[in-house]
Amino acid sequence: MTSRIAAIAIDAHDLRKVADFWAAVLGWTVTEEVPDEIITIAPAGEPGVSIDVVKVPEGKTVKNRLHLDIRADGSTQAQEVERVLALGARPADVGQGPDVSWVTLADPEGNEFCILSRSVQDVAGDLNAG
Repeated sequence: MTSRIAAIAIDAHDLRKVADFWAAVLGWTVTEEVPDEIITIAPAGEPGVSIDVVKVPEGKTVKNRLHLDIRADGSTQAQEVERVLALGARPADVGQGPDVSWVTLADPEGNEFCILSRSVQDVAGDLNAG
């Protein structure tokens, strides 16, 4: 027997701001909300992993031990970085060197995530070619 990931939890002081940011980044929708406690976002009409944005009283103070890696879907890494920055992300330095293939950013409350260099289409093409 094994387990499956049901949800990824992101702590937030401003639930709405963080939930709206991630919903816009991923093209997901709010599926559940308990005011001042939790907002759940997920792909519309698709089963699978969701993100729970959970209210906490404190702000973020240290680098995340777990973070999301995302891939551009329908665009390049550079275009996706530009889009996500316009949504409220900001560059983040977690000690990555200048020669890495990903771009490290932080959401509006400082939670780090990476945009990978290869798009969803690049990975799919490799799988279909193999």
